[in-house]
Amino acid sequence: MPLIVMCGYPCSGKTRRAEELKVCFEQNTDRKVHIVGDAALGVEKNTVYADSQKEKNVRASLKAEVERKVNKGDIVILDSLNYIKGYRYELFCLIKHAQTPQCLVYCLTSDEVSTTWNTNRDAAEQYTQDIFDALVLRFEAPDSRNRWDSPLFTILKDDTIPFEDISDALFKRKAPPPNQSTQSQPLSSSNFLYELDKITQEVLMAICNAQKTSVPGDLVPFNIELTRSINMAELRKLRRQFISYTKMHPTENSGHISNMFVQYLNKSLH
Repeated sequence: MPLIVMCGYPCSGKTRRAEELKVCFEQNTDRKVHIVGDAALGVEKNTVYADSQKEKNVRASLKAEVERKVNKGDIVILDSLNYIKGYRYELFCLIKHAQTPQCLVYCLTSDEVSTTWNTNRDAAEQYTQDIFDALVLRFEAPDSRNRWDSPLFTILKDDTIPFEDISDALFKRKAPPPNQSTQSQPLSSSNFLYELDKITQEVLMAICNAQKTSVPGDLVPFNIELTRSINMAELRKLRRQFISYTKMHPTENSGHISNMFVQYLNKSLH
């Protein structure tokens, strides 16, 4: 599914534009359109955007949902702030891996206009002023010179959405070519990524829990020998490396993932 990434200040019209695009594509093509966004996750914006870890978790959930839906068939619209340049680059890498086109739709408003639109919302849907100001301050505007922000469609509040241009960008343009870091072999089963994520997370949690009561040299669950105390940041880094490698070299049997990960950890930690 080609990907449309929405981007803009809080209360800049992203959801309205995403819905307009959905209607246009459904009326003019035979393709299904899926909107992935904060609303579907039930995000409580003033809680999430006040806590960097919670916000990071939401971004990861949105990216995972896009990854589950994206292919070369229909259309996925990611309706969120997407205000971090590095996160948009991650989405671009995901698209390269899937070998399907993407574009970025930037809903450009002034902070004064967005503030007015925010105050006109129902109280339960409003950003607090502190959260709103912080998000505007942190916003990294897209730049069409960056390949992950291109093709870029900038839409002002009174503009008509350029449907034909966006459609051409998605369906008449070649997908970005994969490179060695993003191209992988076909996965052996539809739930491979889910199993890979779930099993490696279970191993990490077992290690963390075991460290509370063990000493260096003990053998902890999954037959992992801890010669020293290992913090969560190091474990997460090793897990990411293992997942990246395994995506490129998937096993035919997901039951082997646990043993492979344990072997990888034992080798890396000694």
